[in-house]
Amino acid sequence: ETIDGEQNREGWDNKVQYILAQIGFAVGLGNVWRFPYLCQKNGGGAFLIPYFIMLLLEGIPLFYMEIAIGQRLRRGSVGVWNHIHRYLGGVGIASMVVCFLIALYYNMIIAWAFFYFFNSFQSPLPWSSCPTVPNVTINNHSVAECADTSATSYFWYRNALDISPSINDPGSPVWRMCLALVVAWLIVFIGMFKGIKSSGKVIYFSATFPYIVLIIFFFRGITLPGAVDGLVYMFTPDMSRLADPNVWRDAATQIFFSLGLGFGGVIAYSSYNDMKNNCKKDALTVASINCGTSIFASVVIFTVLGFKAHHRSQQCIDHTIIKIHDFFNESLLSTQFYTQGFTWLKNLTIKDRFNYVMLNVSLLLQNWQSVNITDCTIKSELKEAVSGPGLAFIAFTEAMIHMPAGPFWSVMFFCMLINLGLGSMFGTLEGIITPLRDIGLRIPKEAIVALLCLISLAIGCTFTLRSGMYILDIFDTYAGTLPLLMIAFFETMAVAWVYGFSKFSDDIKLMLGGDGPGWFWRATWCYISPICMFTLFVSSIISLAVKTPQYEVYVKSKIKVDYPGWAIGFIVCLIFCSIIWIPIIAFLR
Repeated sequence: ETIDGEQNREGWDNKVQYILAQIGFAVGLGNVWRFPYLCQKNGGGAFLIPYFIMLLLEGIPLFYMEIAIGQRLRRGSVGVWNHIHRYLGGVGIASMVVCFLIALYYNMIIAWAFFYFFNSFQSPLPWSSCPTVPNVTINNHSVAECADTSATSYFWYRNALDISPSINDPGSPVWRMCLALVVAWLIVFIGMFKGIKSSGKVIYFSATFPYIVLIIFFFRGITLPGAVDGLVYMFTPDMSRLADPNVWRDAATQIFFSLGLGFGGVIAYSSYNDMKNNCKKDALTVASINCGTSIFASVVIFTVLGFKAHHRSQQCIDHTIIKIHDFFNESLLSTQFYTQGFTWLKNLTIKDRFNYVMLNVSLLLQNWQSVNITDCTIKSELKEAVSGPGLAFIAFTEAMIHMPAGPFWSVMFFCMLINLGLGSMFGTLEGIITPLRDIGLRIPKEAIVALLCLISLAIGCTFTLRSGMYILDIFDTYAGTLPLLMIAFFETMAVAWVYGFSKFSDDIKLMLGGDGPGWFWRATWCYISPICMFTLFVSSIISLAVKTPQYEVYVKSKIKVDYPGWAIGFIVCLIFCSIIWIPIIAFLR
């Protein structure tokens, strides 16, 4: 049985194209630079326990539900929720607004990757060393700042972003970032202007290429010194962390956003399916691949981070030896053993070395603070958890400059990031375009895509300001978190209780045949998943309310400061500009 003449709706060329599109949407930047950070922060291998539990209770049921309802009703998010009940139309509009807000800043991240991609065709890489001209300032910042931090950090904050010292100091647009953003939106337009007919073709490359790169990086990574240390550090479980409720909240949130639940993209893609398609098998396949990708990407990331830690550990040991040598050289009256460097040690017998150390170790211990000895173990270097831009544009780039053929690996890595980002962008924008066409907007799809890209580009130029990264961080932290939790809660309640589990069960039997969904799906759709959504929503509200929101500013180093009043007001507007449509539409109707 078709619904409202939807039998003429365009469709995918084949099943592989659809699966790749869903994988491309689900597998994004978060799998590469968010999941490894959460593992590192939340107990290593122990984090996988709450992760798999939340995948089972929250991720797969909601993903299956969105695919099934989109395939059955053959509409985008607005059309689906309008069909279920006219009061629920605001849920679809809220999804569209969230998709728009996320697309704005997500493409800026892709633009950053483009900037680094274009800069990777140089040898040596431009972030491999600090500027060498002495006593000269660049953009009013002394080159000594680079020596105090690192070459990769300096390149990111000064050469790429030219970052301002505060969100209150917007500065002017950085032309390099403006140009990169234009390129990013142009690529998105080319990939989408014919709808799924064009994005479906592009997805063959954008969804598969990241896996090719990850496999290549894996075999290169495990041969690097320190790779095993990185893997051991990641997977060594700290079971005590499981008692921390924040660990479970991080797991639930990661599952939720990694699968793209609540965006409307999953519903939009599945609406182009044949009604008899096995959507249950699709949901399990895509969710499993997404989960497996996160774990595999973590293995790859930590082999490279282990290599970076190994290199830094060697540098730290060298500096420490020099410090100790200088300390003894300056502090001891008896310096007859000193010739040059530590070569004097070679001239001593084992007994003399022991006696020398025993005579002077008390002096070293008494003045330990003045020597400023640091912990040089690889484990201590790996303790610094980094995610997002810090992982991709600082930590990973630092590792690549020490690899043989660094420019090649840099090109491959940033090409992978671009493709991961584009796959998610296509699904996010489809969550806007499909509902617009479903509500009867009489404009050619090419014009809708062009207009959407131009408007997004104009607004997105805000992120190219010198304070743009601070603004982007607001969008990343607040535009999608609470609104998407609220949207998913209403979606689950709408399908399980308004549309009705029995009717939805009949629809699934119609599509798949057999006996329909069993007790597990009934329990998760009707009870467990809504409770998970509500609990996650309340805990997120509490975590936001208990302390004033802060952001990291960069003034030669990173420090945390409170957001100014206008920024807090903007955060509130950003959260409510999407979910406010749910009560507005219900009230108007």
